[in-house]
Amino acid sequence: MKLSLQGIEDKQVWEEKGYHLPQYDIKRMVNNTKENPFWIHFGAGNLFRAFHANVVQNMLNEGTLDRGLIVAEGFDYEIIEKMYTVHDNLGILATLKADGTIEKSVTGSVAEALPLDSADEAAYGRLKEIFAEDSLQMATFTITEKGYSIANGKGELLPDVADDFVNGPGKPVSYMGKVASLLYARYRSGKKPIAMVSTDNCSHNGDKLYAAIMAFAKAWADNGKVEKGFEDYIDSDSVSFTWSMIDKITPRPDASVAEILQEDGVEELKPVVTAKKTYVAPFVNAEETEYLVIEDDFPNGRPDLTKGGLMFTDRETVDKVEKMKVCTCLNPLHTCLAVFGCLLGYEKISEEMKDTELKKLVEIVGYEEGLPVVVDPGILDPKEFIDTVLTVRVTNPFMPDTPQRIATDTSQKLAIRFGETMKAYVESETLDVKELKMIPLVLAGWLRYLLGINDDGEQFELSPDPLLGEIRPCVEELRLGDKNVETAVRPIMEREDIFGINLYEIGLADKVLGYLEELIAGKGAVRKTLKKYLQ
Repeated sequence: MKLSLQGIEDKQVWEEKGYHLPQYDIKRMVNNTKENPFWIHFGAGNLFRAFHANVVQNMLNEGTLDRGLIVAEGFDYEIIEKMYTVHDNLGILATLKADGTIEKSVTGSVAEALPLDSADEAAYGRLKEIFAEDSLQMATFTITEKGYSIANGKGELLPDVADDFVNGPGKPVSYMGKVASLLYARYRSGKKPIAMVSTDNCSHNGDKLYAAIMAFAKAWADNGKVEKGFEDYIDSDSVSFTWSMIDKITPRPDASVAEILQEDGVEELKPVVTAKKTYVAPFVNAEETEYLVIEDDFPNGRPDLTKGGLMFTDRETVDKVEKMKVCTCLNPLHTCLAVFGCLLGYEKISEEMKDTELKKLVEIVGYEEGLPVVVDPGILDPKEFIDTVLTVRVTNPFMPDTPQRIATDTSQKLAIRFGETMKAYVESETLDVKELKMIPLVLAGWLRYLLGINDDGEQFELSPDPLLGEIRPCVEELRLGDKNVETAVRPIMEREDIFGINLYEIGLADKVLGYLEELIAGKGAVRKTLKKYLQ
């Protein structure tokens, strides 16, 4: 069973092994797409393959679309060469369901896969052709938040960006420079309209994309490399930079899934690790739950992608959905499990949901402490969202997500994941922030986590965090059994940039400190404390 156009012609073999194959004429789809492209995507990684490509696949199968996607990869060109090209742009999607089953399908909705490489004249020329087409309606992105960066933490332009600003749109090297040059090609072809849609998991993602592209347009205009009209075009109603909220977990290809596919008889499953350390395989594994809510601003129109499960609304609602997820209904629950999972020696999030105390902890944080102040977007029901998180998503045994991964950068997450809820309680006329019980316990748990000592008294490695160098020295003298912890942790607790609010001013500092003293009392104190407050 070879993953290729020729290989899937033997439909019976694949179907007998339980694979869903494309139900459309792939060659005809490819021709239609090349003649009239409507959707190009930047970022050829796992999220695109599991989500965007599958949305189009389902619509092609249903006959509600007759064209597929074009994908461009601007960071790691080897992904195109070593994964897409060798498999005729086909991929296998293994959907890991919470009931323990795996749904297997071959995705064929990618019509073209191209490197976003200005040094590759053929590929880059083709991308400019695509951007010049009247039919092109949207460009979407999954390039991570870093992909939109044009400056470092000090505000200094990145070297490639600085060079591109000077050199103009001819052969840019930076990611955003290359995208801006393609938009310039569209501008030159008649100022044609298009929607630029970031679907990266970051707040107000469309603004990040706009800021980067506008910076190039302005620099090029100021340096006489493009007409002033290009800057005006980017800032006009012809080009939209929509906001979106995306939510779907797509871990890197898992060895256990590879074994299942191998037993089926699928060949050439060995993953490829590129020179840039990208881990890619002919298959992608992902959870079944997915959400993509997009601001409905498409100057050149769009197909009815609601038939593929996407949701379209106004900017304000997208913002509310984002806040609901990040501040209440998903991300805080993840952090609860991450902090205590590390302390209790768990290595899978799904295993934590079998733990009586931890299960109760996230239920209280979500339902009892979060929901009373949740931002209700209307388009999604917050309680149903939490229901799905706790009964379908984090309980999924096939999802190889770890508390150690989620614990990364926790100091950067607490303000948004818990601080906003505490602020809402402070501002409420009917709720009392001092009545919060579990959120202060989680904050105390994180301070206990910073010791790098688990509940058995053994050292463990803290997950990466940009503030560790500043805050770890505060707690490095603390030992299990210490009674007076405030002197050590007060410099951390006073930081509003970490907690989003002054814990002392709102009257929660004593509660956090009290919990911490119990959590640090000795070996087994973490479990003892959880049992005390969660039974």
